[in-house]
Amino acid sequence: MDRPHIGAPTKPIKNAAAWYGPDIEADASQWSYRLTTSESTEIYDAIVRLREANAELGAVTRENFFLPTLASQIKAWRQDIMEGFGLKLIRGLPVKEWSYDEVCYAFWGLGHHLGIPGAQNPDNELLGHVKDYGETADNPFVRLYRTASHIRYHCDACDIVGLLCLQPAVSGGASRVVSTVTLFNELMRVHPDLASRVCEPFRLDRRGETKPGQLPYSMVSPAQFANGKLQTFYHSDYFRSIERHENLVLTDAEKTILDFYDERGLSPELYLDMQLESGDIQFLSNHTIAHSRTAYTDHEDPEKQRHLLRLWLSAE
Repeated sequence: MDRPHIGAPTKPIKNAAAWYGPDIEADASQWSYRLTTSESTEIYDAIVRLREANAELGAVTRENFFLPTLASQIKAWRQDIMEGFGLKLIRGLPVKEWSYDEVCYAFWGLGHHLGIPGAQNPDNELLGHVKDYGETADNPFVRLYRTASHIRYHCDACDIVGLLCLQPAVSGGASRVVSTVTLFNELMRVHPDLASRVCEPFRLDRRGETKPGQLPYSMVSPAQFANGKLQTFYHSDYFRSIERHENLVLTDAEKTILDFYDERGLSPELYLDMQLESGDIQFLSNHTIAHSRTAYTDHEDPEKQRHLLRLWLSAE
């Protein structure tokens, strides 16, 4: 995640990434796209060719996942994600008609057309599974995507995160997104004295994912600014949980910034909610958007429980 920095902005940032939820919700065509029947067929044909060649999932690349017409459309999606609103919702992948393996090939192949998949955890998992594993949400070593609990605003350690919904929950589980550019502008408006502090290092809890000799935290500057672009890495829970370590406390300025981002981000004036349904794919920029998830109630039948596939992508 390359985030160049020349200094804190001195005035509000005005570009496509500085959006307010109600404004872009009014015209979803700006950030959503429905696959046509012919485009779905093109994806399926790419899967068939690879499986006939006995190509395993790990052998899939942009070059051999051949999409003769859809590839140019995906370039436009990438432009929207990296230079525009920072999000793209793709609807209509026929996950109920295809086998589970075919859906995995489809998501993996589409991901390769947007970037390079990267590891999501110390186990080097490349195609992640977002579902409730029955783990305890209040355990600091549990990744909250493995529970049904609410997840606070955060960014992931990659350029683009992708989620493909296989099965939604009975209720809840909305994907809530907010522009971190807008949050910065709001911080500058309400707390102008803290605008430069958000561009300076915070301690980010490693949550036990340490190598011998490492400190239990890393130093991360939430916001970086250069060439008129503000790029943000925000992770409320991991910034806050450094206080579980002896003699580590948040400063008043850090607490104010974290509280402001969390609370202002929950304003209906700012956020956009998406209720992902089966076959929906959400791609988000981790540079200009923070995402969260509302708590959810799941099906009793394990075969019908909420299940999403996840990709972390590095932009080339």
